[in-house]
Amino acid sequence: MERLVASAPVLVHFFDFAQLNGLRGLPYVLAWEERYSPLGLRVLGIHSPRFPFSRSSDAVEAAVGRLGIGHPVAVDAERRVWKGYGCRGWPTLFLWGTGGSLLWHHLGEGDYQGTEEAIREALDDAVAVAAAQPDLLAPMRPSDAAGATVIPPSPEVFPGGSAENPWHPREDGETIELDYEAGGVYAAVDGRGELLVRIDGADPVTIAVEHPGLVELGDHPVHEAHRLTLASSGGVGVYGISFAPGIPA
Repeated sequence: MERLVASAPVLVHFFDFAQLNGLRGLPYVLAWEERYSPLGLRVLGIHSPRFPFSRSSDAVEAAVGRLGIGHPVAVDAERRVWKGYGCRGWPTLFLWGTGGSLLWHHLGEGDYQGTEEAIREALDDAVAVAAAQPDLLAPMRPSDAAGATVIPPSPEVFPGGSAENPWHPREDGETIELDYEAGGVYAAVDGRGELLVRIDGADPVTIAVEHPGLVELGDHPVHEAHRLTLASSGGVGVYGISFAPGIPA
């Protein structure tokens, strides 16, 4: 593992490679690293699992490669670091300054501008780089813009009964059917095979599942109401169905 420089600000990012909110925040973390690591920022990922299948070190290592994460990632399989930090959800961000002072903490999605401003201020305090800093990162999604109105999506669904238990069809033709309101719908899955997705009774879309992780089932431009019908085959287990926030129509 790369040795973190004690005199440099360190951004700690708690996430899970199959958890929607943490993955929606990851592009910002990677962009901040690219922008500010030349100026002294260090980034450390802490992978604290949401699901049983995401506890495996091998699965985490493979996911880190797929996601393009180049900074060190600690595998917190028993969530001991998570508990020590007092985390309550994904993602959670902590920005540590020189001397070990906590400069910023944020739970969940949102306030990306606030986090970036805290990073810039930490770098200003560490070294004289204010003139070299780039402009603030533009929002990556309309719902991320400062002051944007965002409608909370439907709550996460566990078709197997809990985050610990996957859903598998017990007989041919068995499906998951549910109504939701959101800007998008995703499934946390394990195994290999296929998912068959219908939204509002439209023609089905087949999605190949080749590794454990998060699968996008549907993306919507704004907060919308839909009905999902989901089938799996070939041993794919569905652990959770989660929904992305959206802006009003």
